[in-house]
Amino acid sequence: MGALADRAGVKRDRFARLWRVVRILEAHPDGMRAEDVARVAGVSKRTAYRDLKAVEAEAGVPVWNLDGLWGLDARGFLPTLTLTLQEAMVVFLAARLMAASIDTYDPDLTGAFLKLGDAVPGAIREHVERTVDILARRRPDPEAIRRQHTLVQAWVTRRIVELTYDAGAYDPARPPRTTRVHPWLIEPSAHAHALYLIGWDEEREARRTYKVDRIRAVRLTPDTFDPPTAGAAEESLERAWWIIADQGDVEVVVRFDPRVAARVSETVWHPTQRIEHQPDGSIVWRATVSGTLEVRLWILEWGADAEVLEPAGLREDVARTFREAAARYA
Repeated sequence: MGALADRAGVKRDRFARLWRVVRILEAHPDGMRAEDVARVAGVSKRTAYRDLKAVEAEAGVPVWNLDGLWGLDARGFLPTLTLTLQEAMVVFLAARLMAASIDTYDPDLTGAFLKLGDAVPGAIREHVERTVDILARRRPDPEAIRRQHTLVQAWVTRRIVELTYDAGAYDPARPPRTTRVHPWLIEPSAHAHALYLIGWDEEREARRTYKVDRIRAVRLTPDTFDPPTAGAAEESLERAWWIIADQGDVEVVVRFDPRVAARVSETVWHPTQRIEHQPDGSIVWRATVSGTLEVRLWILEWGADAEVLEPAGLREDVARTFREAAARYA
């Protein structure tokens, strides 16, 4: 435990040092020499050189180097945003959701939190700093970050990517496949603790959802694609239970026992849900969702307090799962 804490502390200190270098370069848009960066940062010239190179390689902040001067590449930054306190709080909560969606160290997410911390008052800033400490303890995965950066670039510039995807989590016998994809949207899922790519699969000639963690390789191609109809990708997610929206629509009907009826009724679980209150205090819950893979897991969470009425295939699937669980615990 002590060794892990020591490594986490070293990683936090290193990121803080790199971030200090970024701030120093921000204050000198015409560039600075490495020895001047070392003096301001309070490190050796050798460390300053190493940090200047790591700012882009590890922290993902673009820099330029010309005739001994180092500076930040303005093309890699967006214009400064001015946020009200309530707007900053909304961004903070969204970033917290993003932090809950990934389990590896992401320098971009950490950088976003640090910038947000500068713009919010004390109580929120303290929470931001604690969140940064938590993020810094996660394991680094430079290759995953590189793949994610490529996907973001393809999404923003509407470039087709060639990716190799491993769907073996559901079928170990299936080998990874390589296809060309039009990136329509990148969406986080707090429930699955993952990011998902939603786009058009040229091989399948259909919309598909890809868990980014299962993308083994990705290459940006020079080919561009026409975007889908405005809002189509986002609207289709309304049919998804969590993230999968490329399956056929299914009407799901579940009866919930009186002891959980109030708990189920107080939450809008899906935009299409309808609730029918029964004389015995139970409820019949209905929704039209994209496939049953994700809603099945939600139903299982309620245990014996939920009974699937429709569709028949989902009812039998859930019943079989509970029979197998009962046999295991017998």
